[in-house]
Formats: sequence, structure tokens, C-alpha cells
Amino acid sequence: MYDIHTRKRVLALVDQGRSLNSVSQETGISRAAIRSWRSRLEPLDRSTPCPRCEDVPRPPEDPAAYSYLLGLYLGDGCVSSSRRGVHVLRIACTATWPGLIEACAEAMQRLRPGNKVYRVRHPGCQYVAAASKHWPCLLPQHGAGRKHRRRIALEPWQQTIVNAHPWDFVRGLIHSDGCRITNWTTRLVAGERKRYEYPRYFFTNVSDDIRQLFTDTLDQLGVEWTHCIRNGSPYNISVARRASVALMDAHVGPKY
Repeated sequence: MYDIHTRKRVLALVDQGRSLNSVSQETGISRAAIRSWRSRLEPLDRSTPCPRCEDVPRPPEDPAAYSYLLGLYLGDGCVSSSRRGVHVLRIACTATWPGLIEACAEAMQRLRPGNKVYRVRHPGCQYVAAASKHWPCLLPQHGAGRKHRRRIALEPWQQTIVNAHPWDFVRGLIHSDGCRITNWTTRLVAGERKRYEYPRYFFTNVSDDIRQLFTDTLDQLGVEWTHCIRNGSPYNISVARRASVALMDAHVGPKY
């Protein structure tokens, strides 16, 4: 009754660690059918080679998409393992930004063209996800526990990609853990206090290492930034200088 794409989509939900009961309720497919598919269906990405698993490892085919997805992953992504040995990459995207969701799904599909990219709705957000045995190869920052509680450093081949596509990396980080806002202050003009508005970018991440990767890349691009401590928290990076905001607007822009 169900085509192969439906079966893969359902099994991908199970690979996230969800129970058969919850997947059955969401899809309307019986638990017995799902259990049967799990025992019979071949691994989801057998036909998709991994460039990092070759005898001579090479970078991904689309380095710009990789740099963007790496930024998204370091901000709001995670890799989880399933009992079938397949890993699931999930990126949390706010549901009110459909453009971001599309860009995330496109980058994920470019990196693993043989894998199904799917979306799971949650209150206030959508998870963009894909199952593959090779996500740990492509994202070696994967590890146990939260990212801010462990060392996060790029491999040399990853740094080479980021150096070649720095704006894609910055855009991914801003799209995950950043924003563009309009700040305001007041000035005294000819004896009259007037309101003054100006655009500003923020990047907020608890990991010292990830913030360092962000600011190192901004330095490479000539973007001026400052630490912005809020309520004693040093986790915010601010870009407010007019020329630097103009650069960010040209290459990143607000989420949509």
C-alpha cells in the first residue's frame, strides 16, 4: 500500500529515537507495518558515497553549502544515533522563517543527495533532518553531551572550506543563533532630545569555542564586532558599526 519514499520517511522519524507509537499516531501507519519495514528495508544511504570515507578523503562536492550547513549545525543542530547504525542530523528552525527552512533543507540535500530530507513540526519550530551513516564523518564536532560543554574545533579540511566560503559560514551561524534588529537611543539635537534608530546584528551562543569561530571569521572579513554583556552574560557578540552592518546586510541579511 505504501511506496518506498513513504517508508523511508516513516523510518527516518523512528531513527530520531521516537517511539513506534508516536510515529504511528503522526503518520496513521500501524506499528506492525513500521516494525516490519524496519526489519526489511535496506539502509537509507547505501548508494550515496561519502567523500570523507574514500581511500583519499576529499572535501564535500558543494563547499559553500557545507560551510552554511556547518554554521547551522554549530548553532542549532545535533546529530543523534539510532539502533540501526544510522545517524540523524537535525537543525531546529523557527517556524516563522520559511526562507530559512528552505535554505537549510537545500544545503542538507546538496550534501547528501541520495538521502531524504524531511521536516518534523514542533510547537514554534520545524526540525529539518536527514538520516545518514556519514554525518559523523562530515561533522566531526559530533559528540556526547551539549556542544558548549565540550571542545569545539574545526578540522583542517573544514577550516579550509570556511576560509574559502566565510560568508556562508557566518550566514549559517546568524541564521541559527543570530538576528538583525533595530536598536534605538536618544540624542540632543539643537537642545531637543530626539530618537535615533540604527540596525545591529547579534550572535548569541553559550560555547566560547563557537563564538571564537564566529569572531575569527568576522576578523577575516573585516567586520568590526564587540562583546555585549547582558545581565552578566558574555555570550553575545554585537556588530553595530555602520560599515560592518552594511557588509552583513549585503551577505547575510535578516532571517525570513
